[in-house]
Amino acid sequence: MYDAAVIGAGLAGLRTAQLLAQRGAKVLLIDRKDSLAAPVHTTGIFVRKTWEDFPLPGEQLGPPIRDVFLYSPALRRLHLTAERDEFRIGRMQWIYASMLDGCARAGVRWMPSTRFVAFHGKRLEVIRNGRWGLHEARFIVGADGARSAVAQQLGLDCNSEFLVGLEDIVDAPRGTPALHCFLDPRLAPGYIGWIASDGETAHIGVAGYRDRFDPASALGAFRRRVRHIADGRAIERRGGLIPVGGVLRRIANEHGLLVGDAAGAVSPLTAGGLDGAMRLSELAASCILNHDLRGYDGAQFQTRFVVRRWMRTAMKLTPSFAIEAAFAMLAPLARHIFFNRGSFPDVAMEDSQLCSIP
Repeated sequence: MYDAAVIGAGLAGLRTAQLLAQRGAKVLLIDRKDSLAAPVHTTGIFVRKTWEDFPLPGEQLGPPIRDVFLYSPALRRLHLTAERDEFRIGRMQWIYASMLDGCARAGVRWMPSTRFVAFHGKRLEVIRNGRWGLHEARFIVGADGARSAVAQQLGLDCNSEFLVGLEDIVDAPRGTPALHCFLDPRLAPGYIGWIASDGETAHIGVAGYRDRFDPASALGAFRRRVRHIADGRAIERRGGLIPVGGVLRRIANEHGLLVGDAAGAVSPLTAGGLDGAMRLSELAASCILNHDLRGYDGAQFQTRFVVRRWMRTAMKLTPSFAIEAAFAMLAPLARHIFFNRGSFPDVAMEDSQLCSIP
């Protein structure tokens, strides 16, 4: 009998599994992939609050970034510079490998190449390498992404609003690390195009609502348009769904809970989910260790993201000409969005009275 079976070995799943095992729980960690090296679905941009608060492997975080360049549809440019280091781009394959090693040292049982099938009571059904298997666990943790099978199995809320993102990682000439963000609804409807450069490689990508653009065609057009800023031999292509509806309301019941993208723990405005993955995992582990999931309720977070959801709606509906007309006035708002310390609530501390560790 496992105390918890964690389905999905992304950032949220790895963090939850390690926390549980370090505090004495017997944990099973399952993922469909045979290796965490690929495919990776996130650019891996960490904000200062995350690397300061959590034990990420510093050697796998790229050089700090202070410069942000914001571009209008006509490529007018705003240059914002932070007073402190604000962003770092993680080498996600190696971060996952380091976290998986931490899980192993804590006693987590790792089961790759395994597909989650069902969870009834305490019975966990899986298929591994074509063979059906049965395990027992007191709780199940859905860390299985934006379209969570665990959420569906447990009858919990599911994400309904998505962006789809696609990016190429390319060799880039050495230079000053920077973020370049492009507001152009024609190429990235409802979101942005971006170049995230760590001085050695550049992530060049677009994201938007799938019913309003073709990601591959948009990425090709975007790369041609920004060739003067970043270009090079493609090393890797990444892509995936990004839930942007905010934290879901029902993210737990007596059988299990959701973390990371499965719980909608992604900023509705910026679509950043790495900080939320780490913070919500802290609360999830505490509740499971207490054998009491009643305090793990997404409703407590929803009011904290109301403004971001409004801004998400505005971003979705604003046409190119309106962005161009208002672009010169965006600097104060952009500075607040990029450099504000506010991120996902520090739920482990704020809700310690609900889920204190015995």
